[in-house]
Amino acid sequence: MASGSRSAFSFYFLSILSIFATLSSTLSTEQRHACQSPTPNPLTGCPPNTLLVDPSSASNSTTNSTNVFTTIQSAILSLPHDNSTSTILILPGLYPEQLNITRPGPLTLLSQTASPLSLSSNAVEILFRSATNTSSFDNAFTSVLTVAPTLNSSLTGSGPTGNPVPADTPLGNSNFRAYNLNFTNGFADYSAGPSLALSVSYAQTSFYGCAFKSYQDTVYIGKWGSAYMRACEVSGQTDFLYGFGTLWIEDSSLLLRSCGGGITAWKGTNTTYANKFGAYIHASAVRAANSSIAEQIVGKCALGRPWNAQHRSIFAENYLDASIIPSGYIDWSATDPRVSNWTFMAEYGDFGPGWNLTGRVEGNVTRVLNESQWEAYSSPAKVFQYFMSGEMGNVGWIDPDA
Repeated sequence: MASGSRSAFSFYFLSILSIFATLSSTLSTEQRHACQSPTPNPLTGCPPNTLLVDPSSASNSTTNSTNVFTTIQSAILSLPHDNSTSTILILPGLYPEQLNITRPGPLTLLSQTASPLSLSSNAVEILFRSATNTSSFDNAFTSVLTVAPTLNSSLTGSGPTGNPVPADTPLGNSNFRAYNLNFTNGFADYSAGPSLALSVSYAQTSFYGCAFKSYQDTVYIGKWGSAYMRACEVSGQTDFLYGFGTLWIEDSSLLLRSCGGGITAWKGTNTTYANKFGAYIHASAVRAANSSIAEQIVGKCALGRPWNAQHRSIFAENYLDASIIPSGYIDWSATDPRVSNWTFMAEYGDFGPGWNLTGRVEGNVTRVLNESQWEAYSSPAKVFQYFMSGEMGNVGWIDPDA
């Protein structure tokens, strides 16, 4: 067999193995709910070899102590660094810790809950307090949850292209899922510098019924990071969705704790293939976090601003409350606008008090898309691409039924 043929065969063989691994790692909704349901033996209904996190200590558990941990990170670190599939069930409690996932194999984190369809019933909170307000360390070190294969790949860096990541850096976790977990960076009750709740780079991650809380830079999706969120809440004040990779949020809420910068701040990337890296917020609600702040921020919050001139983000078919500024998006700053023909800050079909067509036109920053223009971005399959490829349709790691 010619070397080219062998290479093609290897590629397709590995692709088939990857698809099989993804399918074999998927819990059905019925299986997941059975595992999450509170029972006298918490692991009743869970897949074989599921690990249990019980903050009351293993000695009080009715399950095999070798599968019981008192912290989430200790359970994560017990897993082999391979492509095997793992599930961790977390009992209710406040977990003051930082989570770091580097393993490539599929991993699912489940919160025990009797109401998996109710985010307000979430009973697991992972809390960490850190920000880069007075220090020189990278934003990555502040994150409550990090999913990335290496430290280098997770670093934000600075400048137009951010931290340089070696070309041979592999894809990290191929299918990370979290259900009914709250991730809180509680450094301060105001925007005091980057303080991440989530950091994803070189990994494929999805979140269902989860909450991410901070004030500045709440969610970071780094290079070759892919993140999908459904029925989630993201809270913030300044640039609280930012990054280089691809983020899709739907049927969720973006909660404005005040106004600063914009909601989105993205750095576009030049590649040798077509890419659709960016932030996509679809069929969700953008509103003030509470009634008291709502009165203070009427018409003051921007949908986004360009971290570099290749920023791409789209708000589509969302409810916008009165907090949104008439222009929709804004320049990076008055002296450094960072807006060019490459900048793609757009809306399609938004509605509510925060939608103002006249303001969008007069602001001359927001692109108002028609149906045919939105069509090219209108589903996760049209924006998530395969690793180091311009081929779209990489959605096998998303739970279609959650």
